[in-house]
Amino acid sequence: MATKILYFTVNGRPEKAEFPVDCPAEDVKDLFRSAAEAGPHDILKLYNPKGNIINISPSLEPNGPNAFYKLEVVAADRNSETLGTGLAGALGFDLSSMEKRLQGLEKKILIEACETPAVVHEMKKQVDSFQDKLESVEHLSWLGLFKDLSEGTHKPSPFYHKRTLHKTRKECEHVREKFLQMSSLQVSEEVRQYLKTPTFDNWQWEDAEIMVLLQVMYTDLDFIAAFNIEPEVLQQFLFEVYRRYNNIPFHNFKHCFCVTQMMYGLIWLTDLKSKMDNVDLLIMLTCAVCHDLDHTGYNNAYQINARTELALRYNDISPLENHHCAVAFEILEKTESNIFRNLSLDQYKRIREGIIKCILATDMTRHNEILNKFKSILPCFDFTNKDHTDVLMMILIKVSDISNEARPMEVAEPWLDCLLQEFYNQSDKEKLEGLPVTPFMDRDKVTKPSSQTGFIRFVLLPLFIELANLFPCLEQHIIDPVRKALDYYTEMEKALEREKHIRAHTDNAAKSQETTVGPPGSADPHAQAGPEALRADAQ
Repeated sequence: MATKILYFTVNGRPEKAEFPVDCPAEDVKDLFRSAAEAGPHDILKLYNPKGNIINISPSLEPNGPNAFYKLEVVAADRNSETLGTGLAGALGFDLSSMEKRLQGLEKKILIEACETPAVVHEMKKQVDSFQDKLESVEHLSWLGLFKDLSEGTHKPSPFYHKRTLHKTRKECEHVREKFLQMSSLQVSEEVRQYLKTPTFDNWQWEDAEIMVLLQVMYTDLDFIAAFNIEPEVLQQFLFEVYRRYNNIPFHNFKHCFCVTQMMYGLIWLTDLKSKMDNVDLLIMLTCAVCHDLDHTGYNNAYQINARTELALRYNDISPLENHHCAVAFEILEKTESNIFRNLSLDQYKRIREGIIKCILATDMTRHNEILNKFKSILPCFDFTNKDHTDVLMMILIKVSDISNEARPMEVAEPWLDCLLQEFYNQSDKEKLEGLPVTPFMDRDKVTKPSSQTGFIRFVLLPLFIELANLFPCLEQHIIDPVRKALDYYTEMEKALEREKHIRAHTDNAAKSQETTVGPPGSADPHAQAGPEALRADAQ
């Protein structure tokens, strides 16, 4: 029988292990536990000669006595006297007495209930799962370890009204430091798969973590190898992008991430890797990352009406979108953040043209033009036709840009609150400056449901349906959730209307009663008797 021989150290003590190549994983772990004299609840970590953590598994590479693996017990048995004593001193209480009390309570429950309650089973299951994560490299990711990857409620708390528009240097450096510390961590496979779905919840991820997730997208689409992108250059590029998104309620760095993540998900869901050129995929992901750079929270209508510097510079033609492109290429002009610096001139020219075309397509004044063009080529769509794929790329960035309602409601609705806050900020500013007030942004006229029902019915659904005509697999992923969102906001709108009518009826009744009662001393005795007396009198 073929065997493997491994050399390793435990607390500086050299050890040697031999096991069959087809040995079960649990048996291999038990072998290492025995060598470390560790208990069943102890947590082990194994490091290769380079100092990287590796899995304790049958697939371990054989080594020699001059290249030792290093085995450590990083968490002692919960019944260990040393652990109890150490924690007691650190935390200021007697841990061993607490353990005895818990054991007593567990025995009492068993005696009274005659069986271990389901909640105890569930707790033990969670503890075992957590231990498994700690011992497995696949789950050893501070990004995935403490995140709830199930659907749940995570409300945003940006407090943008208390922050400066542009990020401070201190704020940026703090996030940069965290990002660089995290960038070498391995992201769990569970997170990597979750990242490919439209249900991804952005609210529980910090900015530094988001940059790591963006780095994962470039890696998992094979852009790093295919386009010779150095890791440190990609990290600098992502940091510069983060720095140039402003502290505003909606068009911020988290929105950049959501749009990019949806684009990333669509690439995987529709299997575009097998249908389109890698350069086009790089264009789409990068334009999603850059599509709202340096947005100040005021749309093109405001820029033009207020005659801002951007409107003057770009002659009222998509001033914001042109600015986003310009900022993107400012970042890419710097050698240290130019992820395209190892490409040929022809490749760079193609990428630049593609990014500009896609970002300019996010101007909603061009919505019907682009959608109608896509509808006209849909019956004969050809992935080998560049004109066709150019239009598809514009459609994909448009879908990604306005895709929040395709996400679970607990993820999507907080985004709507952020958007309305940004809209209301603009309409308030327009009123103060005597400019035309954008109707769908007026806080005196717009409600949450009224802002969404028309938008979903006349903009979102027609766009999403056409994309699903090309990729039927998207029906369940983006169209069904949007239909549910439409039903949700339609019901909310009806409820608000009912409440409005009830309030109006109550107000009218109160005014009518005041008129009937008249001035003091002239009131009808029946009216003074109150409603109960009136009902009795009528009988």
